[in-house]
Amino acid sequence: MVQKGAHVSIVARNKERLDQALVTLEVIMPLPSPPATNVRSQENRLNPNQKLNAYSFALDTAAESSKALNAACEAHDGHAPDAVFACAGSSKPKFFLEMSEDELANGMVNAYWVQAWTAWAAAKMMVRQQRKGKILLVSSTLGFMAFLGYSSYAPGKHALRALGDTLQSELMLYDIDVHTFFPPTMVTDGYMEEMKTKPAITHEIEGTDPGMSTEHAALVVFRGIQKGQLHIAGDLITNLFRSCSRGAAPRNNFLLDTLYDIATWIAVPVWRMMVDKQVKNHRDEHLEYLRANGFFD
Repeated sequence: MVQKGAHVSIVARNKERLDQALVTLEVIMPLPSPPATNVRSQENRLNPNQKLNAYSFALDTAAESSKALNAACEAHDGHAPDAVFACAGSSKPKFFLEMSEDELANGMVNAYWVQAWTAWAAAKMMVRQQRKGKILLVSSTLGFMAFLGYSSYAPGKHALRALGDTLQSELMLYDIDVHTFFPPTMVTDGYMEEMKTKPAITHEIEGTDPGMSTEHAALVVFRGIQKGQLHIAGDLITNLFRSCSRGAAPRNNFLLDTLYDIATWIAVPVWRMMVDKQVKNHRDEHLEYLRANGFFD
């Protein structure tokens, strides 16, 4: 967005990471190798008048989300943003039986409410100011399906899909466009944190997915919004699940979605059988794991 000439404000909790992100928004640093002389960093800005700001807020409550939005808008005379990208969220994959009450409750906050409150605050501000705008929510491939290990995460991502579909219908009353992005695995610090608790069987089901880079994800989102897609899929596999789980959502492309429909009629049942087989084969090992950890005591 900065490279397109936009003013950009970013919100997160960690001030140090926000400061680092601002540097990235300002310039693209040259690669450290091979060594080069007289190479300057490439500026992302199109002009010096672009406002790039960062704000430290937690977004897990309605009050804090509203404060964050108001703070970001102060630099623009209180005007509502043209576009709001709600990207916050985190996952802690574990077996359902091992999760605590707090982990299950926080899973819904981190996967759903942390974005829903921002969308709520943004929609109200846009409507009150009678400004057209765009709101993007970030769900996951797990917003179309789910499997072992994601019982605290997938429900929230399914809920985000439902919120996006509902808001797309309601906010057209005010000329506000709503989009939901469904990325596959993305290689981020959050993903590395997930790996600390992710069950081995969950990792096995996911296979050798190399993941999507954040740069590629941003480009997919930008193009999806340009095309007016309600559901923006991150890769081919997600597109297949999107197509067979579309419900009443509009098609992104009539021809491609028809081909996806045909492919998923065979592919998805096969995938489901393979996953179920992997889980069942893991049963004895899992029961022994529970015994070793005192679950039955």
